[in-house]
This record gives sequence, C-alpha cells and structure tokens, in this order.
Amino acid sequence: MRVPLSWLREYVDLPATETGRDVQARLISAGLEVETVEQLGHDLKGPLVVGQVLTIEELEGFKKPIRFCTVDVGRANGTGEPQEIVCGARNFAVGDKVVVVLPGAVLPGDFAIAARKTYGRTSHGMICSGDELGMGDDGSHGIIVLPPETEVGKDAIELLELVDEVLDIAVTANRGDCLSIRGVARETAIAYGLPLRDPALLDVPGPNAFGYPVKVSEPAGCDRFTVRTVTGLSPEARSPLWLQRRLQKVGMRPISLAVDVTNYVMTELGQPLHAYDRTLVQGTIGVRRAAEGEKLVTLDGVERTLHAEDLVVTDERGPIGLAGVMGGANTEIADHAESEGTTDVVIEAAHFDAVSVARTARRHKLSSEASRRFERGVDPQASSAAAQRTVDLLVLLAGGTAEAGVTEVVAPSAPHTITVPADHPDKVAGVVYGRETVVRRLQEIGCDVYGQDELIVTVPSWRPDLGEANDLAEEVIRLEGYENLPSTLPKPPSGRGLTHRQRLHRRVGRALAGAGYVEAPNYPFVAEQVFDQLGLDADDPARRVVRLTNPLNDEEPALRTSLLPGLLAALRRNDGRGSHDLALFETGLVFLPRREQGVAGQLPVDRRPTGEEIAAVDAVLPEQPRHVAVVLAGAREQAGWWGKGRPADWADAVEAARTVAREAGAELIVRKGQYGPWHPGRCAELAVLADGAERVVGHAGELHPRVLKALGLPVRTSAMELDLDVLEQVGDDTPRAPGISTFPVATQDVALVVDGYVPHAEVEAALREGAGELLEGIRLFDVYENAEQLGDGRKSLAYALRFRAGDRTLTVDEASAARDAAVALAGERTGAVLRG
Repeated sequence: MRVPLSWLREYVDLPATETGRDVQARLISAGLEVETVEQLGHDLKGPLVVGQVLTIEELEGFKKPIRFCTVDVGRANGTGEPQEIVCGARNFAVGDKVVVVLPGAVLPGDFAIAARKTYGRTSHGMICSGDELGMGDDGSHGIIVLPPETEVGKDAIELLELVDEVLDIAVTANRGDCLSIRGVARETAIAYGLPLRDPALLDVPGPNAFGYPVKVSEPAGCDRFTVRTVTGLSPEARSPLWLQRRLQKVGMRPISLAVDVTNYVMTELGQPLHAYDRTLVQGTIGVRRAAEGEKLVTLDGVERTLHAEDLVVTDERGPIGLAGVMGGANTEIADHAESEGTTDVVIEAAHFDAVSVARTARRHKLSSEASRRFERGVDPQASSAAAQRTVDLLVLLAGGTAEAGVTEVVAPSAPHTITVPADHPDKVAGVVYGRETVVRRLQEIGCDVYGQDELIVTVPSWRPDLGEANDLAEEVIRLEGYENLPSTLPKPPSGRGLTHRQRLHRRVGRALAGAGYVEAPNYPFVAEQVFDQLGLDADDPARRVVRLTNPLNDEEPALRTSLLPGLLAALRRNDGRGSHDLALFETGLVFLPRREQGVAGQLPVDRRPTGEEIAAVDAVLPEQPRHVAVVLAGAREQAGWWGKGRPADWADAVEAARTVAREAGAELIVRKGQYGPWHPGRCAELAVLADGAERVVGHAGELHPRVLKALGLPVRTSAMELDLDVLEQVGDDTPRAPGISTFPVATQDVALVVDGYVPHAEVEAALREGAGELLEGIRLFDVYENAEQLGDGRKSLAYALRFRAGDRTLTVDEASAARDAAVALAGERTGAVLRG
C-alpha cells in the first residue's frame, strides 16, 4: 500500500516538521511494516512552468516527425518573449497548455536542461511528458496537456504536486483496514496521539423505495449491497490533475473520470466499488452463485468459464461481474473523453465474503485491487459512505445529478463482542499496563469498552481480525510499544534438555559431516512419477503416499516416503553447476500413510490437551519415522602429490551406514541384497536384531544404471538410506570405556577360497562363530581372483584374526586351534577351503 504523505496530512494534523522518515518510524513502532519512503521530486529543480503553445512549425527532412514550437511562458523566462522549443511529440496543438522546463532546471535522474542546437534549430528548454517528470504513465504516451483554464506561467512543480513523500507499506493478511488512506491515517493518529478526521463520516441518505432494484440470493456471500445512480455526466469531463496525481502516487494509472473516481474512493476508504453503464444494465441487479460452465468476459478482455462456487453479480441476461474481483465487459464504462462516453452510471458498493472472493481470484488466477482488499477484510459499514463519496465526486467533477433513490440490501448481523479480563494484556506481555491503559488503547482503535475487572469489548467493523482476547492483548502491546517489553530469558526446569532422539539426530549429523558429507535439507514433497524413475515395484509400500489437498507445487502433490528423491535432485543440480565431487546427507522425516484412514478431532485452545486427546490425533496422522540418507558421486579422495586418489563407490555408502550405526550403538548386519534403485550386484541389505528377529532397516550401494539415466545422475552414483528410529530403538549408545588388556594379542591370517557368488558377510559370520570367545577381532584385508590359480568362478578372501584371553597369554597351540575351528565351520557352511 503506497501512502502519499500529502494525502495523509488531510486527515491527521501532523507537525509541519515531520518527514516521511519520522512517520515511518512511528508506524513501525506501532506494528506496521513500512518498507520504504520514496522521495518524489527530491532531485527536481525549476524553473518548471505552465506554457501555452503559440505556433507549431513542422520540420522536414528528418527520420521522425519534428516540430519547432513557440510557447508563451509569461514572465517565467525573465523576458516575457515566447520560448522557442524543439519537440517530437504529436499529442498537442496550438493553444494547448503544456508543462515547460526552462534552461537551468534539473529533471529527475540529474538531467540538466540547457539551450542546445538540434535539428537545425536552437531549443530553449523542453515540453515535458509525465515520464520525464517522474510522474509515471498517464495513458497519453506523450507530453502533458493541461486543462484550458490553467494559468500561463504558473509553477508546475506546485501545480502537479511533484514534490512529495510516499510511504510503501507491506500490509499483512490480517490488516485489511490498512489497505486504505483512512486506515493508515487512523494508525498515524494513534501513533502521534492526534485526532483523526475520518473521511467516512458523511451525511448519507437512508435507503428508500426509489433506488435501483437489487436482489441478493446469496446473503452468506454478500451481506451488504448498496447501489446509487448518477445521471447526466458530461462526456467531455476528465479527471482533474489533483485526482490523477494522487492515483499515480499510489501506483494506479488514470483511465477515465468514472473509473478514476471509484479507484480514488477505494484507495481513500478501503471499500472496493464498481461503476456500471446504466444503459447497458438490463433489469434487476442480483448476486448469486454461478451456474457451472457459465461464461463471462471480464474487463481485461478474457472470457472465463465460471465455477459453481464463484459469486457473481448479474442482471437479466446473466453474469455482469465476478463479485469482489472484476467487472464484466458487457457493462463497461466508456471513456468520458469520447463523444459517446457514458453519461449515466450505477454505482455498486458491496461487502462480499472474504473466503469466496479469495477462492474465486485464485481459481481464475485474477488478482485485483478489489480482491486484495476483500480477502483481507473490508469494513462493511463503509459501503454507504463510499457510495456517497463517489456520488459527490461525480456530481462535482462531471456535472452529474444524483438520483434520489438509494438501495441498500443488508443481511441482519450483530456486532462482535469479546469478554476479556482487564489484566489479560498484562499477563500476556509480562508488563503491568493497568486497566486505564488497556481501556484507552482499545478505545483508540475504535472499540467500545464496558466493565471493570471483566471488560466487554465491542470490536469496530473495520477490524474483523480481532476475534478473541489474545487479539485485543496484542493491540494493547503493539500500541504501547514492542520495544518497551522487557527481555527476559526463560528459565527451564533443571534436568531437562534435548531428548534422546534429538541428541542422536545431532550426533549422526556431526559424524557424517566429520566423514566429509555436506548436509542438504530438502522439501518433503515429491512427484509420484519419481517412484517409476527409481525402479520401485508396482506393489512397493513406498508408493503409498500422503497426498496434499493444497500443495505448494501442483507437480509435487505428495509427501515423501524416502529421502532419496530430494537428495538425488540436489546432487544432480550441483553436478549440473560444475560441482562433480559430491557427498551429501540428510536426516529428516518420511511420511507413511496408515492402512485405515481417519479424521483428526479438533484440539481445544483454552487449555492444554490431555494425553488421550493428543493420542487420538496421533492415531490418525501418518507415521513419521526419521530416516538418514547419503548420496555420493565423483572422487571420494582427491588425487595429488600424495597419490592417485580414488572415486566414490558402493563401499563408501556401506561405511556411511556403519558410521550411523556406531553413533546409535547398534550392531548392523550387512549382507547382499536387492531393492529398487540399487544395482542388483552392488547392493547391501542393512539389518539389525530387534526383539530376537532380524529387521531390515535400509539399503546401501551403487545405483542402477537405469535409475542414473532416468534421473540424469553421474555414473557410479552411490546411495544409502536407513531408518534412524529403528536404530535408536535397538541401539545402546551408553558411553563405555574400552577394556585394556595386559596380555598380548595373537594374530593368525587365513586365506579361504570360495565360490564367487558367496558373500563375504557369510564367510565372516562363520569364522566369528567358529573361533569362539577368544576371537577379539576379524578384518578382511584382501580379495583375490585368478582363474588360472583358483579356478573359474572362484575367489580368495584373506582375513586377519586377532585372538586374546583376558586372564592369560595365549599359546600358539590355543590360537591355532581357534583358527582351525573357525576355518572348519566356514568350510562346512560356505564350502571354503584354505588357499594353497
């Protein structure tokens, strides 16, 4: 909302010394977000005067039309002689009054004006357009032609109000009253402690039986509909300069007198209005819901197919406007400057339902100044005053006649009252304001307040956002000044802090970051076709998703069941921008729909919900386990003087899973697996023991080439995903000091030859079990394949076995016996034989 300071001063007697910056500071302190203060004309320097064109000579021989003009500027040039000026504009004639800038002046943009020779003539100044003066587009696309009665030689800077300050306010969704000069003036008056001259306080005639006929069939969508009629408007009448300039300063383009007046009153009072050409309206004006599939051509020239929920204004033919959004082209006001301009108008000032208008505007992708105001809340009591103000201006500026008939259809409604303890704002703010301050501040915003310890507050019609006691408390606090609230640090009870789940979440993040991964949080929304790209089976549980009714992006309407789509998209994006060596991780929630769908009950807001009430809500919400995932591509170790480096591969993804499991204190079972997006020969299934049974908690390895192609990923991209909540449940992360033995370790190496398809994990498990309790550790240190030495389809796995006893030094025979037992069991279970 753009608010010219000169317009604001009409309703609040601000001190003459107050600048736009001063007003900005006061309004920000009162809770309004004043983003900028635009200084109009601060770099403009005269002389800039009104001139009258005396002669025009068309210059020939140039690529574009050029005119040599003599202009009477009175005594502004010091001589009284006509000013000679070269101009290329064509939208003026001899006798027109124009704006002339004389040598020595400076226009916006530090454009200095001096006499100069051009097109074979000397031009002593310029005839100005609106753009050259920083006024914006006035619709003429040429120089400014002033009304004939304008005095020659008059200072144009003052005439056109070129010097001003404009406050640009970002109005929040709950403060629709501040989308008007009236609303901002009220806030300014409160901030300065000055009286407000309310522009809506007009003498308005009551409704009578002579008004234009109106029928409201949808009172829930339109609870107030006011109609006035003005006849005999002059077709030649045009908006005066002061009205045009005010519209330009608030960011609107002057169009025609009737339209400009409705825009002016809407900006002034916050009440959207619409003017219909009376000769084009047929019969009774009505308000109803549209019939499905009805057509309407709106003022922007677009034919729109209406929805059954759209609220429309109609006549006997059908829709003539989208209620609260935009009027129809079939009753459009013709420009009064035209010879056959509209002379009789019907003025509509209505109050439409905010939700209905918002949905219609979004459904048709048609946001307007009217819909912005209705969506945020319009004062229903202002419609009569706005219609009267519009009538008065049309009569004054276009010579029209206001008809005696007044139509006002009003749905019965009671004022909204709130009962609030007088000390409620004190409790909310932690500051003692006292009853007198609370009552005074509420009365300043327009509330009627009664009562002593228990206040009965009647909310003003222009503040529909005040719905409960806390809203009133917020008003008192903001007007007393947020900056006056004391800064008090909360004092949590001792013994409380992060939960076990939160601590594990942070430890996992630190561990992965320490291993060289970069955290990359992603939005939890996915497109369902990504499951096809990941190669998931048609019956895979991960394909069951929670779909959002109102997604942020129509292309991603579902909540994720895996972290991989977001992480892989981040990897692809970074790879496409030149970062090829990538290691990313994310910890976050996934959303798994329940088999039986339910509807959550509404929790109370006047007390803390009970455990049973919270459990009932949780029971119908999707399950939301926390997962952890990593993705890798490119080099895992960089090449340099220290060595060749190496690329990231499936083993790095598996090691990331082991890192996470160590932080959770869980023992991870790693074995060969096959699932979804992973390469079937390079995929590890990750499991844990839970309640005596193995439970798969994730997978790790290299992604399938088909998945890499479908998602546009680098070759040999690897990934891992784990259910972090299950690891937390089965793990024991209690810190334990390592045992230090005083007895030496005995090391035995074995090389076993097995079939190529036998997993290392099975061989290692057999060795561990066969070695018994003396085995302290086992490590695979070599894998060897040679068909000539080992045979086709055979491989050699070399292990280092560490034996130690806690009460003695092991003999060679004891260590060898344990090794032989381990080899024997491995041979029995996997067919392994000692190499050599």
